[in-house]
Amino acid sequence: MTPERGAPRPVRIVHLGLGGFFRAHQAWYTGAGEDAEDWGIAAFTGRSRALSDELNRQQGLYTLVVRGPERDEMSVQRSVSQAHPGSDLEAWSGYLARPEVAVLTLTVTEAAYARRADGGPELDRDDVRADIGSLGGGGHDVVTVPGRLVAGLAARRAADAGPLAVVSCDNVPGNGNITAAVVTGLAEAAEPALADWIREHVSFVSTMVDRITPHTTKGDVDAVAEQTGWRDQVPVVTEPFTEWVLSGSFPGGRPAWETAGAAFVDDVHPYETRKLLLLNGGHTLLAYAGSQRGHETIAEAIRDADCRDWLDQWWDEATRYVPLPASDLDAYRAALVERFANPRIRHTLAQIAADGSQKLPIRVLPVLRGERAAGRMPAGGVRILAAWIDHLRGFGAPVKDAGAAAYLERAGSVRDVIALLAPDLADDGDLVAAVNASVRPSRAVPST
Repeated sequence: MTPERGAPRPVRIVHLGLGGFFRAHQAWYTGAGEDAEDWGIAAFTGRSRALSDELNRQQGLYTLVVRGPERDEMSVQRSVSQAHPGSDLEAWSGYLARPEVAVLTLTVTEAAYARRADGGPELDRDDVRADIGSLGGGGHDVVTVPGRLVAGLAARRAADAGPLAVVSCDNVPGNGNITAAVVTGLAEAAEPALADWIREHVSFVSTMVDRITPHTTKGDVDAVAEQTGWRDQVPVVTEPFTEWVLSGSFPGGRPAWETAGAAFVDDVHPYETRKLLLLNGGHTLLAYAGSQRGHETIAEAIRDADCRDWLDQWWDEATRYVPLPASDLDAYRAALVERFANPRIRHTLAQIAADGSQKLPIRVLPVLRGERAAGRMPAGGVRILAAWIDHLRGFGAPVKDAGAAAYLERAGSVRDVIALLAPDLADDGDLVAAVNASVRPSRAVPST
């Protein structure tokens, strides 16, 4: 039986990156807050229209399946009032021109920010250059994420719609500052006056987000239909744990996310560091080393005694670089073990292994650099780096990484891979030797 929609909530949030994590996290927090009826979301896909079309057929409704170790809890979510394909730039700009819209959130992955190593936008990229030209002509054909953000903000300025908060929810340190840099940098290149307006009227909020959300399977769709009687085509499966920490201002107002458990702090850095190094770094270790031992999921890998020991070894090293009390870190590690071991969350190692060239620099290299500067050889960090090089050499999970081509060309040489990934570490002979001692012999390297 199809649930009743009721009156759609008024759109006051626009979101870019309509997918499972957003619907399990930001959309859930919005719908669970005490003022949920006042805050509807207009959500846009990255590019494809398949998910937005399916959600619209269901009037924006979907089932959230919270999968505990023993049973599922299912609830119908109503916070998405409208769904659109990312290509619908007219709707995108139209929402952002509305004064009642106060928040723009995004979940687009690390690579989508199109930024240089120094933080600015990659102005020499063909698609970014094309966006600059399009923005100069009204912004009707932008294709990059920064381009879409700037086009939407240009429409807001033209409508004199007032201030706005932009909230990045991607797994990147300092994501608010990163978003501000690429957006204002691109606006500066297209129209300096627009960049000035953005600096005056737009805040960029930094966040740390955490909720494991594996891909939905046909079996999940069937289970929802069996338990609820509704053939929901786009349910989302997630774990019981969830965390959201935010830092920044909301000049146009915001939902009462704190009533659903979100935390507002002065500095999100300790929390994002904890998550990146312990949860994400632990995932990266298991994705490469675990898949090379024949495991398919996080839950399988953590039941392997060797993988479990390697995880503790990595965490012992990584916790030295998380500026939180030891008691907090011990509790977090214990919670991670419980979360990873949940046998009913099928979080595949192949999914986590994707885009390693983007992930290792923020999840692993800070610990490697810190340990080597302290004169220590970090066995856990060395293991992750070696397992990733083995992954490039064709062992374990398949390579699915848009940035992998240059690494695949050099995968036969440990030093060459390190030189590309972290040039400052390439002349560390002891580190190169330690990684060399840990990798498997080269074999035919797969293509991306």
